[in-house]
Amino acid sequence: MTPIERKSALSLALLMSFRMLGLFMILPVFSLYAQHLPGVTPHLIGMALGIYGLTQACLQLPFGILSDKIGRKPVIFMGLVLFAIGSVVAALAHSIEGIIIGRAIQGGGAVGSVIIALLADSTKDENRTKAMATIGMTIGLAFAIAMVAGPALNSVIGVSGIFWLTAVLAVLGIGVLFWVVPTPQNNVFHRDAEAVPALFKQILTNPELLRLDFAIFVQHAVLTATFIVIPLALTHYAGLPSAHQWWVYLPVLLFAFILMVPFIIIAEKKRKMKGVFIGSIFTIALSQFILIFLHTHIISFVIALLLFFTAFTILEASLPSLISKVAPAGSKGTAMGVYSTAQFFGIFIGGAVGGWIYASHGIVGVFIFCCVASLIWLLVALTMEKPPHLATKMLSREQFSGQAEAQIMADVKAQAGVHEVFIDEHTVYLKVDSQVYDKA
Repeated sequence: MTPIERKSALSLALLMSFRMLGLFMILPVFSLYAQHLPGVTPHLIGMALGIYGLTQACLQLPFGILSDKIGRKPVIFMGLVLFAIGSVVAALAHSIEGIIIGRAIQGGGAVGSVIIALLADSTKDENRTKAMATIGMTIGLAFAIAMVAGPALNSVIGVSGIFWLTAVLAVLGIGVLFWVVPTPQNNVFHRDAEAVPALFKQILTNPELLRLDFAIFVQHAVLTATFIVIPLALTHYAGLPSAHQWWVYLPVLLFAFILMVPFIIIAEKKRKMKGVFIGSIFTIALSQFILIFLHTHIISFVIALLLFFTAFTILEASLPSLISKVAPAGSKGTAMGVYSTAQFFGIFIGGAVGGWIYASHGIVGVFIFCCVASLIWLLVALTMEKPPHLATKMLSREQFSGQAEAQIMADVKAQAGVHEVFIDEHTVYLKVDSQVYDKA
């Protein structure tokens, strides 16, 4: 990548991490805090955790379309302002209803897809995959930091302080947006990074993509529902107050990331993606099964968390890769848009349903719900076809010296390892077998 491209990738990754930190830091601490709010019920606790997923799911695609019309930075600025306002509302709230309103406004700052589009504007086609990977790694790191930092910060500044910190991060993000992120010369539509409304029917009728959408939906529903009760279980059964729960999360997440690496290598390099994928889903179901019966014992609880987070991190890394492999050439942006919407709806449903089940069936009921959901997911995944090990490559049409589209299509299809080709006004999109495809 060029220096400008690296600066764009790193600064936009920082911007994305500010949002992720703000959203996830309350996950491991909120249930304990919310118990002391007036009028609180378990269902409202779950709603407060999950409500941002609903507004995020509803607004991310419209914001992406709006950014094509008025520009990326104005829409990102608007989203960060909404995110900051929601954080302040939640910080000032003295009731669970006030926090729900604040979290809903936070979710209204749904600019993740717009940040990706701005990154696409700022990078050449052939360098975009590296830039996207930078953001992906940053999101994973931000999640891990948030899980550890949330309990540690809660002991110092409390949950309201974490919301204030989230507002500060949003303001810092605005500064990064205007003073650090380079402004691209052109605001161009990118099929690999943005949704094409005309392709929704094709994407929503593709059974393999629907399986992956269902996967991310269940995965984040299980994550959100589980964290309604995990902080409570650690306090009531392991005797760990909120301030010390990071003692569990830190080593578990470190070992989970270490254990993840060989499985990702096996999935990608050894082309065992389906086996690793199904094994990870089974491991999530197993972790919930252990929690049903052994959540009162700290050692078994930690083992279950290690299994859960190892499988979770494998799936978080492999699911976007699977979307890229399965989506037809030229439709990756649309497929990822639907996938992300399913993810955020999963967060909402996990919070709403998890809170309702906790109210009526307690901690064990939530673990049973998560186990059953994971087993249904496993059954759905078992029917998936073996994913093609194809990568998306992009070439600028400028490379082809004004050749007609038909000639470009014929020339490119004739190359070894090229399986699909799609051409638009600016870019030639390829689906290739990387072990055969000769880039030169």
